[in-house]
Amino acid sequence: MEDHDIEVKAIIDATKATIGGDEALALALQASAIHVAKGKKRLDFTVRAGKPSGEATQEDIRAAITGPTGNLRAPTLFVGKSLYVGFNDELYADLLG
Repeated sequence: MEDHDIEVKAIIDATKATIGGDEALALALQASAIHVAKGKKRLDFTVRAGKPSGEATQEDIRAAITGPTGNLRAPTLFVGKSLYVGFNDELYADLLG
């Protein structure tokens, strides 16, 4: 991140501090944009006033950002008002632009 002039404010080890589904959803709804990578697939959600806009539901967002254990997937980055969950090259290329 330093190579791209992105300041890291907090690092949380996901193996030591898990974030469950309800807490993960509450965190996600603080963003205005949510970008999720699952393998080569990418999902994008827009949030307005703490609620999903468009056809997406809170359950759609929860399913996208949590793994099989029901916890927030890693890596997760909050950059400005955007939340990035998961990893694939395309998602991080857009982030690091």
